[in-house]
Amino acid sequence: MADVSHHRGDLTGHPDASEMRERYSRVLGGRDVAFVDGPVFLAGLYCAISPWVVNFSGSQPALATHHLIIGIAIAVMALGFTMVPERMYGMSWAMCAIGVWLAVSSWIVGTNPDAGIIWNNLIVGAVVFCLGLACAATAARVTRER
Repeated sequence: MADVSHHRGDLTGHPDASEMRERYSRVLGGRDVAFVDGPVFLAGLYCAISPWVVNFSGSQPALATHHLIIGIAIAVMALGFTMVPERMYGMSWAMCAIGVWLAVSSWIVGTNPDAGIIWNNLIVGAVVFCLGLACAATAARVTRER
């Protein structure tokens, strides 16, 4: 009778084992980036819903649309940082630029913004800028280790 048992051997003899191990360590090699990816995603979601949280969607429709688009863009960048970190961390400086833009956008996009809108934009812009710096620092550290 034929031997049909599915004996699972050790993978160390597999011809691609070293390549798989190297790729796994490269992708997960500085997984402290997860501490940055989550807050970036949450900052993007908050930016997208902030016109309704701070209640300026009715008085500033252009600024509300602006925040929705920018918030979705930040959240998509955070997903990219999580999925393909080796390709996306070059975009971390763009996050810093988005943070600066958010801080000043209430005067450029909005018309006569009130104090709540200004403070919301300043705080969200500062948070996004700092998270962009953290992403850039993590990317520099991972690049330097390689």
